Amino acid sequence: MSTRVLTGITPSGTPHLGNYVGAIRPAIAASQAEGIESFFFLADLHSLIKDQQPDRTQRSTLEIAASWLACGLDPEQVWFYRQSDIPETTELMWLLTCVAGKGILNRAHAYKAAVDKNRAEQLDDDAGVTAGLFMYPVLMAADILIFNAHKVPVGRDQVQHIEMARDFGQRFNHVYGQEFFTLPEAVVDENVATLAGLDGRKMSKSYHNTIPLFSSRDELKKLIAQIVTDSRAPGEPKDTEGSALFQLYQAFATPAQTAAFAQAFADGIGWGEAKAQLLEVVDGHLAPMRERYNALMAEPEKIEALLRRRGAQLRERFAIPLLRQLRDAVGLRDLSSVGDKPQQKAASKAVLPSFKQYREADGQFYFKLLDGQGDLLLQSSGYPAPRDAGQRIAGLKQAAEASALDGADLQLQVPAEQVLEALALMREAD
Repeated sequence: MSTRVLTGITPSGTPHLGNYVGAIRPAIAASQAEGIESFFFLADLHSLIKDQQPDRTQRSTLEIAASWLACGLDPEQVWFYRQSDIPETTELMWLLTCVAGKGILNRAHAYKAAVDKNRAEQLDDDAGVTAGLFMYPVLMAADILIFNAHKVPVGRDQVQHIEMARDFGQRFNHVYGQEFFTLPEAVVDENVATLAGLDGRKMSKSYHNTIPLFSSRDELKKLIAQIVTDSRAPGEPKDTEGSALFQLYQAFATPAQTAAFAQAFADGIGWGEAKAQLLEVVDGHLAPMRERYNALMAEPEKIEALLRRRGAQLRERFAIPLLRQLRDAVGLRDLSSVGDKPQQKAASKAVLPSFKQYREADGQFYFKLLDGQGDLLLQSSGYPAPRDAGQRIAGLKQAAEASALDGADLQLQVPAEQVLEALALMREAD
């Protein structure tokens, strides 16, 4: 059985060299591995949370689709589609919303950041916060669960959303008594390549220091000329470490070219000559892709036809059969069939409280206790090792008195009696 890997791509303008080196190129390479079934989708519904400019949304979606295709994504070997072409996704979102705990959504990073900002500015907690921002994790869960993806490559800041997708899928499975959803795993690449921008900082649109991926050769030459270098003159040895110019060269050159360029730095190459060599190696790599990109952008109807075709195929193969099954499971059935067959019983057992263990960006291990509706009862502080967190959980499971909940490492979100009741339920179930 193949492993399904799902990647969402938010339409936000033409990508730059940093996007290509850090995300596009490695994702396309990974999709070509044996035993992998890859899903790449243009997350146009997600983009509406931040951008309500229709023409810009349309243009960005076209540019991002053309960019990935020009960079070598084979739409016949992977599933390449537009999120809004799969209407079953939004229907699934509603089904998941009906089992998702609001307490979990209250703790989503993006929502919490918006609330914290409002509090700092002495505004109402929800000032300027749309329901779309609040419900973003449920739509993301639907994107993943509708195709029962096994793995989802994400940045560390997105791991929480994959945990939420697991929670929502697991709760739906339990409530309706069947394993409808595969529980996805987050895949975090700790070695994501990053490129320095024109000013030496990380290449980012927010810093206005990017080099657009499909710049013309003349534009590329002008931008490379702006790369910040030091004041060492021709003939003086130059350091490769920390050099944005060298880093860019290395990202597009062969190992042999990189070694020769490093030697040229040691021999004191002039910055003008170094930039001229960088132009040749980057333009040599990008020129064929730029040509494909321009050809694709000149015929947007072909991209539209491709996306619609692949979306229709995905619906027939995955989305429509799954939603037919889910509608029946939740009781959205043909009324004339009442009495034709015994009704499937939902799981008779109530959803039990549960511990969730996880690792945060600080490297520490945490756990939380949730009730059957997903509301937070207890939150731990960080532990240096998963074993330490596990031992503390084991002790808590046996707790019968409030004194067992004392400790600087625990933050009770509800009265101790409520926590003890939840722990008692768990013991009874065991």
